[in-house]
Amino acid sequence: MKQYIKKLLVLPLAAIFFLGACTDNFEEMNTNSVGISDEDLKADYQFIGVHFPQIQQMIYCNYNWGWGVNWPFQIMQNLNADIYSGYMMTPTPFAGNVNNTTYALVDGWNASAFDYTYAYMMPAVLAVKNKAEVEFPSFYAVSRILKVLGLSRVSTQYGPIIYSQYGESKTGGEYDKESDLYNNFFTDLEEAVAALEKYVEDNPDAQPFAKFDNFFGGDYNKWIKFANSLQLRLAMRIVKVAPELAQQKAEEAIKRGVFTEGDIAQIVANGYTHPVAAISGSWGDISMSAEMESMLSGYQDPRIAAYFNAPADEAVIAAGYEYKGIRQGIAIDDKATYGGHSLLNLAPESPAVLMTAAEVYFLRAEGALRGWEVGGSAEALYEAGVAASFAQHGVGGLEGYLSSEALPAAYVDVKNDANSVAADSEYMNKVSPMWDAADNNEVKLQKIITQKWIAMFPEGIEAWAEYRRTGYPVLFPVVKNDSQGVIDSDNGIKRLNFSVSEKNNNPDGYAKAVQYLGGPDNGATNLWWDVDGPNF
Repeated sequence: MKQYIKKLLVLPLAAIFFLGACTDNFEEMNTNSVGISDEDLKADYQFIGVHFPQIQQMIYCNYNWGWGVNWPFQIMQNLNADIYSGYMMTPTPFAGNVNNTTYALVDGWNASAFDYTYAYMMPAVLAVKNKAEVEFPSFYAVSRILKVLGLSRVSTQYGPIIYSQYGESKTGGEYDKESDLYNNFFTDLEEAVAALEKYVEDNPDAQPFAKFDNFFGGDYNKWIKFANSLQLRLAMRIVKVAPELAQQKAEEAIKRGVFTEGDIAQIVANGYTHPVAAISGSWGDISMSAEMESMLSGYQDPRIAAYFNAPADEAVIAAGYEYKGIRQGIAIDDKATYGGHSLLNLAPESPAVLMTAAEVYFLRAEGALRGWEVGGSAEALYEAGVAASFAQHGVGGLEGYLSSEALPAAYVDVKNDANSVAADSEYMNKVSPMWDAADNNEVKLQKIITQKWIAMFPEGIEAWAEYRRTGYPVLFPVVKNDSQGVIDSDNGIKRLNFSVSEKNNNPDGYAKAVQYLGGPDNGATNLWWDVDGPNF
């Protein structure tokens, strides 16, 4: 795609322009220019609500800013987290096949998640704060939940980010170190929940947010459950570095009420299209991963047809494969070599799923392993998580699946056997779906995270974070490592490099961020919560 490559080449300049403009021209960007004032719009909340489509849709990077709505997502998430999570792999040898997939981190790609979030999402968040904090607390509460959701995703990619001081200076503000960042996340979520609970109590039938809500149709009770569920997710994220705080915040969230079966947080809006539907189905730039093929086919998992399409490659079909993935970090000469492997089964109208009941059940199952008060046993919550995922995708066979002792299948690269992985390899994720009470907690956790990994597909940011936090599921290392010795193939990518525009435009902030990071600004430096060693 020549047009797309050209866009990649000019991205850093565009990103720097918009990042610099997001504070300098803030008043101009958020002032109506057609003669209707904020006072005129207050009657139906339009003067606040107008900002929410931009906030909500930018979380999954599909806001239509006039250049098209899919290619920014490709470099914000799809060519990093979606691949590093073990979910997907591209058949396209971008930049001569020396790129993020082979650990040669491309600055023009790495900066985009940071630059676009601060250029498009955060000015709208700040606009809502300025307009609603005092007079319209329920709108402000929702914006705080969305701020935590959006920036917690960005932080899992980079580490320290600008949060509490955002908007305080023309350079964007000071960075928060990650330990402070998570405390700020919890404060925002708890205060937002309290504000929404009060509003619902005082106005039980009111739905002022309905016409602006791309998540829950204006139902504040669902926003409350989502905020609590998000707090549970973030509490578990820090369990290895702040175990007491993690337990406290997790238990508090569960007591207030979290997602249960049937609950889901997803972006559904008129005109919204799922970016990966285009990236995979239209462009053919992202496909099933080798690990997904190995685990789903080995487990005979009925969700495989909901996730992926059959391959089109004649050699793959002739070899008898119903689905075929691509291994990350291999030598690819041209797109045609692997372009006929399984694409993702996503339609343009597919919602962008950000959190499910299944994920929450698995989080609670891990909490039960740790002795927390989570409202159930690890086994019961684990099985509830699998059941919720099966129900979400409309597949049957749950009882047989939960009693299965099947293991992941060997991976065979029909184009190059050097990329194949044997069933007895140390890189195979050797656990079955069946729960065994006799297993130790580490094995039980591996089962929980493996099933959570399957259930969260295709949301790669959270899956990549959980892989780094726990080491599960076990993934295949890259074959071709172009990091020049910076990144260990077995350890994998730990984070993305900070934005080049921050180095140039906010040098003091950047220096502080690297100091907080505690290591070099490269893909091998662990984030604060990513602690090497056992999980218990």
